[in-house]
Amino acid sequence: MAVIVKYVVERNGEEKMTFTSKAEADAYDKMLDMADELCDWLGKSELVEDKAKQDALAMYLAEHKDELLAILGNKRKAAPAKPKAATTKQAASTNEKAA
Repeated sequence: MAVIVKYVVERNGEEKMTFTSKAEADAYDKMLDMADELCDWLGKSELVEDKAKQDALAMYLAEHKDELLAILGNKRKAAPAKPKAATTKQAASTNEKAA
């Protein structure tokens, strides 16, 4: 019999998501907290009056926090991953074989 540890994110008695990693569960919970705050903030404006649209927009903004911060100028965009250069030892052995 296997023992499986699961981390459940729950809001207002409703199970939202299940994770196998505590760090992932904590990150998701933090994102939900952010979405709640954004929803309250959006509710103060008259731009989005429909509560369902406020919730959807708040969740979208929370899910894309890093991109939003980059647009707002508070965070740099992630640089594209560069291929790792061959180590000196690997490059030397490659050059020896070529010669």
